[in-house]
Amino acid sequence: MSLLRSLRVFLVARTGSHPAGSLLRQSPQPRHTFHAGPRLSASASSKELLMKLRRKTGYSFVNCKKALETCGGDLKQAEIWLHKEAQKEGWSKAAKLQGRKTKEGLIGLLQEGNTTVLVEVNCETDFVSRNLKFQLLVQQVALGTMMHCQTLKDQPSTYSKAQWLTPVNLALWEAEAGGSLEGFLNSSELSGLPAGPDREGSLKDQLALAIGKLGENMILKRAAWVKVPSGFYVGSYVHGAMQSPSLHKLVLGKYGALVICETSEQKTNLEDVGRRLGQHVVGMAPLTVGSLDDEPGGEAETKMLSQPYLLDPSITLGQYVQPQGVSVVDFVRFECGEGEEAAETE
Repeated sequence: MSLLRSLRVFLVARTGSHPAGSLLRQSPQPRHTFHAGPRLSASASSKELLMKLRRKTGYSFVNCKKALETCGGDLKQAEIWLHKEAQKEGWSKAAKLQGRKTKEGLIGLLQEGNTTVLVEVNCETDFVSRNLKFQLLVQQVALGTMMHCQTLKDQPSTYSKAQWLTPVNLALWEAEAGGSLEGFLNSSELSGLPAGPDREGSLKDQLALAIGKLGENMILKRAAWVKVPSGFYVGSYVHGAMQSPSLHKLVLGKYGALVICETSEQKTNLEDVGRRLGQHVVGMAPLTVGSLDDEPGGEAETKMLSQPYLLDPSITLGQYVQPQGVSVVDFVRFECGEGEEAAETE
């Protein structure tokens, strides 16, 4: 037995081989992985880029990862790629959803200096109208309309009442009235406006993105803007108003009104008077301003100044306005979805 053991030791020493049992007992040799350090660093970097792209765009992790892989990790190009893909998907969805009724939505009011804009954007359900993504679309439309208004070349020196105008006859009216003061944009004209300095394309492109994200039919319905000179004031009111820190100075609701007033002096209560006049327009839905000489009743019920004052029906609106030192010149009223309801009735 000792001879066999000696022989086994001799053979191991000569050949370097090991018996099966001794192999199991041996500690495994360390395995080397090439470039392990750089690969881990790249993985951490990729994760950071993925999180950054996700936070910036709001798209899913899967889509953000695909965008970074497609663009070789270039964050800016990945963002552009995502927007283009989302737009394609949005246009495709918009085509499928076209024709579905859009009776819900929001009115947006935005005021900056002597310029005020009122916009309406429609969707299918009230649920979507309460979604921040939809509200951001309304904000973009209001900002696009404001930018359009502010780029008009002339500043008004006086206010001349006119019909709400489209860009087609705006130049002619400016020549006659001597100032760019009020205007109206229909759905087609509104959709064609630039999206803004920080967005590519038009408002129509932003609409397609929103449709792709929210999955409902939507339309940019209309917009009105007013720019007034010194001595005039635009009162405003939005019913059911809601504001959000993330929505700039935009006020949102289901009804909105602008009331253009002339005043001989700058009064401290103008904002309050303007809000009350806007409330009256929203609540009483007048068709024309009328005059202080109009008698109440009959056809005068559709004339703003001869209507019973909403907040005190014992007097007419004209009787409320006169002591305030302001004259009502014009107004505009938006009711969300009113055109859709009329079309359905017909």
